[in-house]
Formats: sequence, structure tokens, C-alpha cells
Amino acid sequence: MHALIVAAGYGSRLREVSPSKPLTLVHGVPLIERVLRAAIAGGVTAVTVVTGHEAERLERHLALAAATLGVPVTCVRTPDWSLPNGHSVLTGAAAVGARRHLLMMADHLVDPALIARVAAAPDAALVLGVDRRLGNPLVDLDDVTRVRTDGDRIVAIGKHLPDYDCYDTGVFAVDARFHAALRASIAGGGAGSISAGVEALAAAGGARVADIGDGWWLDVDDPRALAQAEAAMAAYDAHQHAA
Repeated sequence: MHALIVAAGYGSRLREVSPSKPLTLVHGVPLIERVLRAAIAGGVTAVTVVTGHEAERLERHLALAAATLGVPVTCVRTPDWSLPNGHSVLTGAAAVGARRHLLMMADHLVDPALIARVAAAPDAALVLGVDRRLGNPLVDLDDVTRVRTDGDRIVAIGKHLPDYDCYDTGVFAVDARFHAALRASIAGGGAGSISAGVEALAAAGGARVADIGDGWWLDVDDPRALAQAEAAMAAYDAHQHAA
């Protein structure tokens, strides 16, 4: 399966650590490279990365990573990376086309099994991997995107949703129907975010969820989360080395 990875944003809360969030080292490996490795381990066979801020540095690194990992990685630059992330998705959509693909975030570390579970979900315009563990200690309640569901159907999504039953892990399976909903949302004056596109699909009953169970994930958005990621990846790398 193809994966579209959004890596265009400014990463303001990690600026004191690194000028490029995707290239921020996590136990010696750039964040974007860890995302790529997880995607490949989860079954991804080709990748398109949407770049913006620090695009040239990131694209140079991705070219080297692609050669090392043995998976084709194509980069496309979004015209204005200061816009909400839905605009980056549409930049990538022009390259990926209508086919079903994964949509992932460059700052979300995830278990490859989580990626495989979302990829294997029944066909829908959009399937979002969700975490129903509301007490997950790795979740930043001030920043996480919250989701309310009815069975496997999304009925509401947002960062400040007061009534919710799961969290958005940042891993989606989507196709051209999601792109169309996102374009229509923007044309209608919507926020231009991924969540706004999900809301538009949800209103039409086209947004579904896949429960990730005990799958591990972490949104690396600030120094606190980076420290958590360092600890987790140090343990993971030690385990991989021992194996």
C-alpha cells in the first residue's frame, strides 16, 4: 500500500530543540525516518512525503533514507506550508491520485501493527485508527484530537470536543472521496484542516474507525513528548539489537 506522509509544518513547539521537526533526532534517528521504518514494517511499499518548512534539508535526507530502506519515496512541496494541514494533504493527493492509501503524520511515532490494522480495515472513504484507552498516559489531553463514535462510525472530531470516547492516532486509510470532502469543506469556508475534512465525511456517514487495541503511538509535538519518545525508542532499539 502507498502512504502519504504530511511533513510540511513549522513545528513551533520543538523549535528550541531542532529547526526541522521531521529531522529531530529520536535516540539518534530522525523522527521522519522512524515514521518511514514503521510504515514499511506495517506493509507500506511506496511513500509520498509532503514537504514545506525546511523542505530542501528534509528532501535531501529522504533521498538518502529511501536508498537505505529500499522503498521509493517521492517528495512534493506544498505551496504555502503556513496553511492548515488539509492543504498539504491535497498537495499530496494530486501526486497519489484516487487510489486508497494511508495518510500519516511525520510527527506521530506508531507501532507497525497499528498501521497494518488500519490498512486492513474494510473499505470506506476514510478509516481512522483510534485509541479507546482514555487513560493512556502518553496522550496530551491539551493537544490530542478527540473523537466521538457510534459503533465504527465517526460522529464528531475535534481538539476540544467535550464528549468523546477515543483519540485520533494520526493514521488513516483514505481515498479520493476524502479528498473531495476536504476540497468541498475548504470551498465552503471550512478550516482547511484534516479534521474538517473528516467532519464533512462524518456528516454524510462516510467516516469510520479502526480500534487499535493496545497499539503503541505517540504524538511528538513538544519537548516533553520528545523525552518520552527518546525513552521508548531507546528501549525499542535495545530490544531490536538484542534480538
